[in-house]
Amino acid sequence: EKSVPSPDQDTITFSVQAARYALKRARIDAKEIGALYVGSESHPYAVKPSGTVVAEAIGATPEIHCADFEFACKAGSEALFVCTSLVSSGHVKYALAIGADTSQGAPGDALEYSAAAGAAAFIIGKDNLLATIDSTYSYMTDTPDFWRREYQHYPRHAGRFTGEPAYFKHVLGAATGMMDASKMKPTDFAYVIFHQPNGKFPLRAGKRLGFKPEQIEPGRLVPRLGNTYSGSSPMGLTAVLDIAKPNDKILLVSYGSGAGSDAFILTAQKRLTSVRDDAPKTTDMLDNHKRYIDYGTYAKYRKKILKAL
Repeated sequence: EKSVPSPDQDTITFSVQAARYALKRARIDAKEIGALYVGSESHPYAVKPSGTVVAEAIGATPEIHCADFEFACKAGSEALFVCTSLVSSGHVKYALAIGADTSQGAPGDALEYSAAAGAAAFIIGKDNLLATIDSTYSYMTDTPDFWRREYQHYPRHAGRFTGEPAYFKHVLGAATGMMDASKMKPTDFAYVIFHQPNGKFPLRAGKRLGFKPEQIEPGRLVPRLGNTYSGSSPMGLTAVLDIAKPNDKILLVSYGSGAGSDAFILTAQKRLTSVRDDAPKTTDMLDNHKRYIDYGTYAKYRKKILKAL
């Protein structure tokens, strides 16, 4: 299964809904948010920010800093990294990080099988914490495994080259570097979330690092959701936060083609259990209210079938 946006949905509408859920759980006034960043590779406009629309919709304007981020599928973790830095420095009280995409794959391409849509939003602050971000680590190289030029509608990729020298090199590099820097090992974590371009890659990465399937499965949403690109690992994190117990350690590792990975170590806090029901849980949304459509409808929704003029 994979999620498909309706004709009236896009990265902005997904971001607005995810942000509203985050606000419900944070229990703060949107006016207190000092920065808002939307990470995506499917922003609706080439010249017009998604962030300002989201900020206006949730009531966070006008005294706020907004920007749109891009780094293939790790644009969401990029936003999370910057928001964490801004709050840690004391520059803003709260910052909102969003990873969202309505990903595309050309008809018949392998990407089309899993390319999906979704969003996750996180409010970063210093008080009333649901989870702490204890450490961050980034690992980058110039690896052209996946790309799309400005005039192209669909991305292109290097097939099998997207695996070993791209995804695995960076995900394993970031995860290993993060654990080495923090003097931690796989058994120290209750959960681990990797970027999920397909069902196999996160399982294979976890096995090579020494993680067990039970640490990976709660955040591996791709069999039911598909690959939501910038929303992939962030949405996996939301599913884990829905079930994590206080003091559980969580390792999050994103991946973006081009290429790079961001790693985060988080610790669940006691307050997390008291706000879970303030907004819908991720797995509940995946399990309920499904409406299956055929390929023709999907192709029409994604504008793959166009009327000839």
